Amino acid sequence: MKNEKSKYIQFRHTLFMKKSIIFHLLLFASVIVFAQQDPLFSQYTYNKLLVNPGYAGSRENLNVTLVNRAQWVSIEGAPNTLTLSAHAAGKNKKVGLGFYLNRDVLGPTVNNIFMANYSYRILMNESFFAFGLQGGITYFDFDYAAMNLRDADYMFDPTNIRKVTPDVNVGVYYQSKQFFAGLSSKHLLENDYGFILQDDKTTFNRLARHFYFMTGGVWEFADNLYLRPSTLVKFVRNAPVQIDLNASVMFKKAFMIGASFRTEKAMSIMAELAITSGIRLGYSYDIYFNELQLYNYGSNEIRLEFDINVFEPRMVTPRFF
Repeated sequence: MKNEKSKYIQFRHTLFMKKSIIFHLLLFASVIVFAQQDPLFSQYTYNKLLVNPGYAGSRENLNVTLVNRAQWVSIEGAPNTLTLSAHAAGKNKKVGLGFYLNRDVLGPTVNNIFMANYSYRILMNESFFAFGLQGGITYFDFDYAAMNLRDADYMFDPTNIRKVTPDVNVGVYYQSKQFFAGLSSKHLLENDYGFILQDDKTTFNRLARHFYFMTGGVWEFADNLYLRPSTLVKFVRNAPVQIDLNASVMFKKAFMIGASFRTEKAMSIMAELAITSGIRLGYSYDIYFNELQLYNYGSNEIRLEFDINVFEPRMVTPRFF
């Protein structure tokens, strides 16, 4: 009887250790994803405020953008991102103000971001150069109750994790009627972001500093037909450089269709429709060519954008950037 009881206790202990290891691996993966990878957007050219704070006020009127991205459709617990951003130039057009709210959900983890934005613009004849600064907080929440565990064990009872972290981003941005370029860095403070407690030892993970370079232009190659190529390069220490190449064709500044290729073995097909002079609806669909292609139905991203003229009685001609 003692032998059987001893074997049962050993079995329960082994089961607990396996679950504990799995839990910590999941938690560590979640922290890594949020701490070292910013949310991914295929329609970055239409929502540059999330990449470069120098972009604030570049459309001069009040710009409000709402984006929802569902990544890796059909994979349980896959990332889902909801973003609201707004920015505008002041009456003298030299100062840009804005903010963005971001909510990322990945399995049992939720990451909320709020960033306020300020930019100062040096105005030239038909172009400008801007310096931008963003400051705010990220709120990381790991909810153990949201985990769908098989064969749950009363001995396996981890605690929830909640952490508020301050964050700062900077950027410089140049734009003319037919060209734009920007360089930015995010997570300058590299603060501790999440932690794992194992064997009475606490391991901290930090927000990794990101560097972004973006550039693009627009050319009218036929009557009312415009070509818009662009690229985004992202660098994070100890990670491969990610390059996104984008090209789209716009007809009468009202309808756009394009494609984007990423070095992560993925491509996006996207389209945009100008519903009115101040409302645009965009959609993109991502296709993957890596190991994930067998387990998901791609990623969907939908964008609704509003341009509201605050200072002028009439809406300015729709801008390319």
